[in-house]
Amino acid sequence: QIHLIAVQVPLGRDQAVVAGEIEITFIENLRYTADLLSQEDMIGLLEPTNSCITDPHYFLYTPHQAAAILEKVGRPNLKLQLATAPSVFLSLPQDLFHCQIMAGNLSCNPETYFPLIGHIQIAQVPGRHKPDSPGELNFPYIFELLESLGYAGYVGCEHAPQGDTLEGLGWLRSHWESQGLQYGGTSKAAK
Repeated sequence: QIHLIAVQVPLGRDQAVVAGEIEITFIENLRYTADLLSQEDMIGLLEPTNSCITDPHYFLYTPHQAAAILEKVGRPNLKLQLATAPSVFLSLPQDLFHCQIMAGNLSCNPETYFPLIGHIQIAQVPGRHKPDSPGELNFPYIFELLESLGYAGYVGCEHAPQGDTLEGLGWLRSHWESQGLQYGGTSKAAK
């Protein structure tokens, strides 16, 4: 998988005025890129990034917009990336951070866009911190939702870690234990 970046709206230009022109070029570029990626059996990911905090000039800023573009591109190897923190895939990568900021409704968006999702990224909103930090998102619920949908891909962490790697991933150990798993994701019942 490879993350494909959308263009920025040129400074001083009104996005509403140039959106059509940008979208046409973006779609042409995505088709070209998808065809190249298919030769290598690769998936391209589109990540909508929030325009409120991360980048007010980024062209692709909602999962709805990304899904519409993916439909127009019409290539099965492009997916959506969803992020809880600001972010969408060529296959829609879902960055739930960005998704929450720009669209909210994290219970319905993963369900709505599930066939398009190629990757999930997480971070707590609003501070882009680790999942067990205080914030708007209930990660145990989100993980249960993803599991109930049959999501079998990786979940990327796109947050600002605190301390060393083990300390920064301590939330994951707690999550595994709450699910009856041992550190490393092995079922205690399997042991």
